[in-house]
Amino acid sequence: MTQDAVVLRLLSKEMAEVAVTRGTACGGNCGSCESCMFQSELRVEARNLIQAKPGQKVTISSKSSRIFGAAFLVYIMPLLFFFAGYAVAALSGAGEGIRILVSFGSLILSAALLVFTQRRTKKEKAITFDIIA
Repeated sequence: MTQDAVVLRLLSKEMAEVAVTRGTACGGNCGSCESCMFQSELRVEARNLIQAKPGQKVTISSKSSRIFGAAFLVYIMPLLFFFAGYAVAALSGAGEGIRILVSFGSLILSAALLVFTQRRTKKEKAITFDIIA
């Protein structure tokens, strides 16, 4: 996955801090969705493979598999836990209220597991960026 960015400063000879502007859902027409109230610029560290200087516009790259994996963990896994909790409660013959409680409990469990595993494996599975052009 590639994105356009601007080099903010050099952290070392091999690393730079870059600013990546996120696109908005409204396409710049802020009156239609009000999403601009959220941070639209992300600052990340990137390996400076081309010796870019501060102020230069660059293209950064990251592994798509890492980004899709992170999206799966954050968006899909909690839903799977939610529905699995409901299904397990239904198969055990629980009433509707208990099914709902178990499904939300499973959702909270998935969030706790996500936070715990991400804190333990933060460095090994971190999304890294490279300045490629």
